[in-house]
Amino acid sequence: MQKLFRIYCLLVFPFALLSQVSPKKVKKAYADFDYYKVASMTPANIEDMEVLRELADSYKRIGNYVEAEKVWADLANDEKHSAEDVYNYAQILKVNAKYKEAAKVMDDFGKMAPEDSRVDLFELNKVYYEDLLKDKKQFVVWNIAGNSQQQDFGISYYKNKLMLVSSRQKLSYLTHIWNGNRLPYVDMYTCKISDKKELKSVRKFPAYNKKYHDGPVSFNAKGNYMIYSSDNYSGKNKEGVRCIKLYEGKYEKGEWVEQKALSFNSDNYSCGHPCLSADGNTLYFASDMPGGYGKTDIYKSTRNSNGNWSRPQNLGDNINTEGDEMFPFMHASGLFFFSSNGRPGMGDLDIFAAQSFDDFFSKAQNIGTPANTTKDDFGMILDAEKKHGYFSSNREGGKGNDDVYGFDLMKPFDFGKMIKGTITDAEGNPIHEAAVFLTSRFGKILDKVCTKKDGTYVLFVSNTGQYRVEAKKEDYYEHAKRFTTAVPEYTVGVDLVLDKIPEFTLLALITDNKTKIPLENVKVSFTSEYYAKVTSSVTPASGMFKMGLFDNKLNDSLRYTIEIAKAGYVTKTIEFRWKLKTPGDQKIHEMMNVNLEKVELGGDLAKMSNLGNIYFDLAKFNIRPDAAKELDKIVKIMNENPDMVVELGAHTDCRSGKAANLKLSDKRAKASVDYIKQKITNPARISGKGYGESKLLNNCACEGPKPSPCSEEEHAMNRRTEFIILKIGN
Repeated sequence: MQKLFRIYCLLVFPFALLSQVSPKKVKKAYADFDYYKVASMTPANIEDMEVLRELADSYKRIGNYVEAEKVWADLANDEKHSAEDVYNYAQILKVNAKYKEAAKVMDDFGKMAPEDSRVDLFELNKVYYEDLLKDKKQFVVWNIAGNSQQQDFGISYYKNKLMLVSSRQKLSYLTHIWNGNRLPYVDMYTCKISDKKELKSVRKFPAYNKKYHDGPVSFNAKGNYMIYSSDNYSGKNKEGVRCIKLYEGKYEKGEWVEQKALSFNSDNYSCGHPCLSADGNTLYFASDMPGGYGKTDIYKSTRNSNGNWSRPQNLGDNINTEGDEMFPFMHASGLFFFSSNGRPGMGDLDIFAAQSFDDFFSKAQNIGTPANTTKDDFGMILDAEKKHGYFSSNREGGKGNDDVYGFDLMKPFDFGKMIKGTITDAEGNPIHEAAVFLTSRFGKILDKVCTKKDGTYVLFVSNTGQYRVEAKKEDYYEHAKRFTTAVPEYTVGVDLVLDKIPEFTLLALITDNKTKIPLENVKVSFTSEYYAKVTSSVTPASGMFKMGLFDNKLNDSLRYTIEIAKAGYVTKTIEFRWKLKTPGDQKIHEMMNVNLEKVELGGDLAKMSNLGNIYFDLAKFNIRPDAAKELDKIVKIMNENPDMVVELGAHTDCRSGKAANLKLSDKRAKASVDYIKQKITNPARISGKGYGESKLLNNCACEGPKPSPCSEEEHAMNRRTEFIILKIGN
């Protein structure tokens, strides 16, 4: 309950001498919201961390911020401290205007909870307070006439009047007192607005005020339908606490009819701080229901034609944090106010503003001084003309506990320009919940949102300049685009297409054979033997080629002819075979390092192009189909290099006679040359010669008194066809 009402007392009462009481009694008093009792009965030399936390919180709630800081300092420095202890210590330092010390403590909090969104927000600007403390002359603020010496807050518009939540009633032995601040339970009041925008004729609202807390409240524009907060009179949660519920009321036949609880209420969590749209069909409210981002989040619900409210929708991390977000107010223009202690602020609760667009919200802005102070500032509302409004605060110098303050808005809010776009896949399908990052030209992350179901997103930038939008989504490749806001239009469109990451991917690193440096602009072409489908791509500066296998599944067999070509290098062709055995990126070992050789004098095209063996039938020299396939690779290389001159050399092993080997190899060389000449430009660029067994690569000669001891594999090394480059260019 205390999370939603923020009922604090500024008066500091003298405490009784600390008596030695059990931690159990302290916890009981805290559970009963009796913060004064906790402060007066807590023993010295406490070892129970939970009791220490309750003591620190109690000091804060009764307005003794000095003692609260001391206890939270002890908690934060205790070896058993939690990350939240450290965060709370930073918060109380800000309440005591110790911003530099608070920033250092936030650094410690960031080390303990690096994934916490409050850390990300702080990291964006660690000296944010320097800007917030400067009065930008946007607001003129004053404590209005009509405040009581007790508690006044939760102001809202009601036709041509205002509604107020207050504990202003005379104290008597019959008055119901709330333990939390030793003041009466709050009720709803109506009040008129004077010519000077002050409160006058404050009267208790004629309906729905009961024994416990009732209010705040929000009305539709006609003033005949309302949603208000009230204690749960029908039940308690497991700890025996009455949570806050939302109720609707209707004005029929001259009176407000019986209250009705909204369907999404619960005995186990609170819903409060309602804000209705003008037509009464959209409701914003605060709740600590399970599944939120933090302690208390802001939600939205819509009412259908049958009058039923939809399941609440969390407003998301552009608004909510791991802390408390509450007191929402949606202006008809889409200007949205709320209060938070989870965002970088000046004290505890600060007022923030954001611009809504459809279901998107801009980056929230802390509205700074004089609207915000080191204390709690909350519940800001604004009139239809966006010139005047009200909010509540327990700042120093007030008339009572929480007071209502008036303000004039001297300058409009500036949320910069809107960056709007759609994230889709290659087929144009929208991608839901893709993370979209806005970064500066230097890569600093400025904001982050997630796409809606239709793939759309909205971001806001405050300054003119160069920016970058990057989109990420699991199972997709990241993509980014640079843009400028130096354009006359208010909206800048940035659409991105994300390619899906396939279950299987072929990877190849293409490098220079000698330097091993990755090669850019290498054309890699895949021809499938199953589908006769050719896929081509060009390597980036990294030299890494990737091809997604979108049509393949586990245990498929791949059969590709892969051609790798780059100007100035010898084209290489690979017959690729692979079975997909394991899901994920398939790092094809045969392709992981593909070396291309530069076209150089004296080089052998057969080695440089990964040429296969050229086979002939026994004792014959006619070109077989399998030999023609290999010779066509040489044809391609020579046509790609029209000034290349090549000598084809045919070699045999030592078996059979020297003369016969020489004659046969020469015929085979000339037959191969004749085949190539028919297919290349300037046929005179190639000549052929048979060398027989005259240039053996090993000691496998057959002449002599003993037969050659070489194996078949060793003899095979000598049976080869070479294509030696004799000339390149002029």
